[in-house]
Amino acid sequence: MKRIGIADTTFARYDMARDAIDEIEKNAGGVKIVRVTVPGIKDLPVACKKLIEEEGCHICMAFGMPGPDPKDKITAQVASQGLVQAQLMTNTHILEVFVHEDEAEGKELARLCENRAREHAQNLLRMLFHPERMTKRAGTGQREGFEDAGPLR
Repeated sequence: MKRIGIADTTFARYDMARDAIDEIEKNAGGVKIVRVTVPGIKDLPVACKKLIEEEGCHICMAFGMPGPDPKDKITAQVASQGLVQAQLMTNTHILEVFVHEDEAEGKELARLCENRAREHAQNLLRMLFHPERMTKRAGTGQREGFEDAGPLR
Protein backbone atom coordinates (compact mmCIF):
# COMPACT_ATOMS: atom_id res chain seq x y z
CA MET A 1 0.00 0.00 0.00
CA LYS A 2 1.36 3.41 -0.99
CA ARG A 3 1.60 5.97 1.78
CA ILE A 4 1.01 9.64 1.00
CA GLY A 5 2.20 12.34 3.38
CA ILE A 6 0.24 15.56 3.76
CA ALA A 7 1.73 18.48 5.70
CA ASP A 8 -0.12 21.75 6.23
CA THR A 9 -0.13 24.73 8.57
CA THR A 10 -2.35 26.52 11.04
CA PHE A 11 -1.16 29.83 9.55
CA ALA A 12 -3.05 29.18 6.31
CA ARG A 13 -6.48 30.75 5.95
CA TYR A 14 -7.87 27.83 3.90
CA ASP A 15 -7.68 24.06 4.48
CA MET A 16 -6.14 22.97 1.18
CA ALA A 17 -5.14 19.60 2.61
CA ARG A 18 -8.81 18.71 3.05
CA ASP A 19 -9.46 19.26 -0.67
CA ALA A 20 -6.34 17.32 -1.69
CA ILE A 21 -7.27 14.40 0.55
CA ASP A 22 -10.78 14.39 -0.90
CA GLU A 23 -9.35 14.37 -4.44
CA ILE A 24 -6.95 11.53 -3.62
CA GLU A 25 -9.64 9.43 -1.94
CA LYS A 26 -12.01 9.91 -4.90
CA ASN A 27 -9.38 8.86 -7.43
CA ALA A 28 -7.15 6.26 -5.77
CA GLY A 29 -7.80 3.15 -3.81
CA GLY A 30 -5.27 1.32 -1.73
CA VAL A 31 -3.48 4.36 -0.35
CA LYS A 32 -2.86 5.42 3.22
CA ILE A 33 -2.85 9.16 3.88
CA VAL A 34 -0.81 10.42 6.81
CA ARG A 35 -1.47 14.05 7.72
CA VAL A 36 0.45 16.33 10.03
CA THR A 37 -0.28 19.99 10.76
CA VAL A 38 2.41 22.42 11.89
CA PRO A 39 2.28 26.13 12.84
CA GLY A 40 3.91 27.75 9.79
CA ILE A 41 5.53 27.14 6.43
CA LYS A 42 9.09 27.05 7.78
CA ASP A 43 8.00 23.96 9.74
CA LEU A 44 6.92 22.10 6.59
CA PRO A 45 10.35 20.75 5.51
CA VAL A 46 10.98 18.82 8.72
CA ALA A 47 7.34 17.70 8.84
CA CYS A 48 7.69 16.20 5.35
CA LYS A 49 11.07 14.68 6.13
CA LYS A 50 9.56 12.99 9.19
CA LEU A 51 6.58 11.76 7.14
CA ILE A 52 9.03 10.13 4.74
CA GLU A 53 11.55 8.76 7.22
CA GLU A 54 9.37 7.94 10.21
CA GLU A 55 5.99 7.22 8.59
CA GLY A 56 7.26 5.55 5.41
CA CYS A 57 5.51 7.92 3.00
CA HIS A 58 6.35 7.40 -0.67
CA ILE A 59 5.52 10.98 -1.68
CA CYS A 60 4.37 14.14 0.15
CA MET A 61 2.45 17.33 -0.38
CA ALA A 62 3.31 20.49 1.57
CA PHE A 63 0.57 23.13 1.79
CA GLY A 64 1.31 26.71 2.73
CA MET A 65 -0.32 30.10 2.42
CA PRO A 66 2.22 32.92 2.70
CA GLY A 67 0.87 36.34 3.47
CA PRO A 68 1.22 39.41 1.23
CA ASP A 69 4.01 41.23 3.07
CA PRO A 70 7.66 41.22 1.91
CA LYS A 71 8.67 39.27 5.04
CA ASP A 72 6.12 36.59 4.06
CA LYS A 73 7.71 36.27 0.62
CA ILE A 74 11.11 35.75 2.26
CA THR A 75 9.67 33.18 4.64
CA ALA A 76 8.06 31.34 1.71
CA GLN A 77 11.41 31.26 -0.11
CA VAL A 78 13.14 29.87 2.98
CA ALA A 79 10.44 27.19 3.30
CA SER A 80 10.69 26.35 -0.39
CA GLN A 81 14.46 25.90 -0.14
CA GLY A 82 13.93 23.67 2.90
CA LEU A 83 11.47 21.53 0.97
CA VAL A 84 13.96 21.10 -1.87
CA GLN A 85 16.62 20.15 0.66
CA ALA A 86 14.27 17.61 2.28
CA GLN A 87 13.61 16.08 -1.16
CA LEU A 88 17.31 15.73 -1.83
CA MET A 89 18.00 14.30 1.64
CA THR A 90 15.28 11.66 1.29
CA ASN A 91 15.27 11.08 -2.48
CA THR A 92 11.49 11.54 -2.33
CA HIS A 93 9.21 13.98 -4.10
CA ILE A 94 7.52 16.67 -2.02
CA LEU A 95 4.99 18.67 -4.00
CA GLU A 96 5.04 22.26 -2.77
CA VAL A 97 1.53 23.67 -2.89
CA PHE A 98 1.70 27.30 -1.85
CA VAL A 99 -0.97 29.91 -2.49
CA HIS A 100 0.16 33.44 -1.77
CA GLU A 101 -2.56 35.60 -0.26
CA ASP A 102 -1.96 38.31 -2.86
CA GLU A 103 -2.67 35.99 -5.82
CA ALA A 104 -6.40 36.72 -5.56
CA GLU A 105 -9.03 38.09 -3.19
CA GLY A 106 -12.14 36.81 -1.41
CA LYS A 107 -14.02 33.98 -3.07
CA GLU A 108 -11.53 33.94 -5.93
CA LEU A 109 -8.72 33.24 -3.43
CA ALA A 110 -10.71 30.37 -1.90
CA ARG A 111 -11.40 28.97 -5.39
CA LEU A 112 -7.70 29.22 -6.23
CA CYS A 113 -6.79 27.33 -3.04
CA GLU A 114 -9.23 24.52 -3.80
CA ASN A 115 -8.27 24.22 -7.46
CA ARG A 116 -4.53 24.28 -6.80
CA ALA A 117 -4.86 21.66 -4.06
CA ARG A 118 -6.98 19.35 -6.21
CA GLU A 119 -4.86 19.75 -9.34
CA HIS A 120 -1.65 19.05 -7.43
CA ALA A 121 -3.32 16.01 -5.84
CA GLN A 122 -4.01 14.79 -9.38
CA ASN A 123 -0.34 15.41 -10.23
CA LEU A 124 0.68 13.42 -7.16
CA LEU A 125 -1.44 10.46 -8.26
CA ARG A 126 0.00 10.60 -11.77
CA MET A 127 3.54 10.74 -10.38
CA LEU A 128 2.90 7.86 -7.99
CA PHE A 129 0.87 5.51 -10.20
CA HIS A 130 1.12 6.68 -13.84
CA PRO A 131 4.35 8.62 -14.49
CA GLU A 132 3.86 8.16 -18.24
CA ARG A 133 0.82 10.44 -17.96
CA MET A 134 3.05 13.20 -16.59
CA THR A 135 5.34 12.81 -19.60
CA LYS A 136 2.37 13.23 -21.95
CA ARG A 137 1.68 16.60 -20.29
CA ALA A 138 5.24 17.88 -20.79
CA GLY A 139 5.36 21.27 -22.49
CA THR A 140 1.59 21.80 -22.35
CA GLY A 141 1.60 24.90 -20.12
CA GLN A 142 -0.28 23.44 -17.14
CA ARG A 143 -1.12 25.99 -14.43
CA GLU A 144 -2.41 24.52 -11.18
CA GLY A 145 -5.17 26.69 -9.78
CA PHE A 146 -5.53 28.95 -12.82
CA GLU A 147 -6.42 28.41 -16.47
CA ASP A 148 -3.69 26.50 -18.30
CA ALA A 149 -1.40 28.65 -20.46
CA GLY A 150 -1.22 26.04 -23.21
CA PRO A 151 1.76 25.12 -25.37
CA LEU A 152 3.64 27.65 -27.47
CA ARG A 153 3.04 25.62 -30.60
